[in-house]
Order: sequence, then structure tokens, then C-alpha cells
Amino acid sequence: MQSLLLRVDRLSTWLGQLFSWLIVALTLMITWEVFSRYVLNTPHDWALDVQIILYGTIFMMAGAYTLAKNGHVRGDVLYSFFKPSTQAKWDLLLYFVFFMPGVVAMTWAGWTFANESMAIRENTFSATPIPIYPFKFVIPLAGGMLLLQGIVEIVRCIVCIRDGAWPSREQDVEEVDVEKLKALVHVKDEDIAKLDQLLVKQESAK
Repeated sequence: MQSLLLRVDRLSTWLGQLFSWLIVALTLMITWEVFSRYVLNTPHDWALDVQIILYGTIFMMAGAYTLAKNGHVRGDVLYSFFKPSTQAKWDLLLYFVFFMPGVVAMTWAGWTFANESMAIRENTFSATPIPIYPFKFVIPLAGGMLLLQGIVEIVRCIVCIRDGAWPSREQDVEEVDVEKLKALVHVKDEDIAKLDQLLVKQESAK
């Protein structure tokens, strides 16, 4: 079971990292358009549409990746004080009440929306229209990945309720660990306290 959960984590991670390269394309696109507009005096009317499409694609495809890394914003003022099993019970309730209905609705509606767009070969409304219907299939794709990753998170909640501890998940980018950083540069808490006292004395002397 754990290996299956980690495989879904890896798929979400791989897709998130793959689509993250669109950030590079978006940056280059904006840079070129600014140069073209203000230096060459040849702006492109379709450039803003492409930028919005790229940004929307990045945003949508980051959902499952962020969920796999447990990186979505949560109000954890009280949550962090709960035992893991209590956290899992709350998460499980919220997944079934809010997450799953919303994601299923988004995936279903997104698929219908994308097919209707393809049926009419929908384009943007700029003077130089570009096809928009291929990108609308990103909506059901992102929704499907969120749904798959959400099922994995529900299984994790059940395992945590049973075992009393959260099962491991696929790791990617780690946030800065202050304690590890202090150990790396050989800084002790006592040194920091002495530095604080020195600063207080200097302020008092002024």
C-alpha cells in the first residue's frame, strides 16, 4: 500500500516539475514582449493571451504537486497541537465534506467545458486570435490529478488513524531547517543569547 501511495506522489511530483518549466517560458515571453514593445516598438496583441494561458496552466498543474507535498495553506493554529490521529480525523472529515465534492465537480465541469470549447474551435478575442481550446483540457487534467492525489491523502488519513502516526510521503524540496543551519555554521543557542545581550548593552549605552 505504501509503495502505491508513493507512486502517486511521484507522478504528481513529476507532472508538477514538468509543468514548472513553463515558468521559464513565461519569463522569456514577458521579457521578449517588453523588449519588443518598448525597444523595437512592435507589440504583439496576442502576447497577453499567451501569458494568461501559461500562468493558468502552471497554477492548475501545481495543485496535485502541492497536495502531494502537504504544502497547501492550512489554518493550523490549533491543528498543530493535535495528536496525529486527531489531525487525520479532521483531515478525513474535511476531505469528504469539501475537497472531494469540489474536485469532482471541477473535473466533471472542466471536461464538459473543454469539449464544448473544442467543438466550436474556440479562439481568443484578440486581433490575432490563437486557439484556446487545447489549453482548456488542462482543467480536467488538473482536476483528475487532484482527485487521484486526494484519494491518496484520504488513505493516509485512514492509516494514521489506525497507526497513530502519519505515513511517509515522497520528498522533494525541503524548507530551511534552522537547527540544521545553526549546526552547519557551528552556532549555538548560547552564542545567540550572548549576541542579544551585547546588542541590548549597546542600545542602553546610547
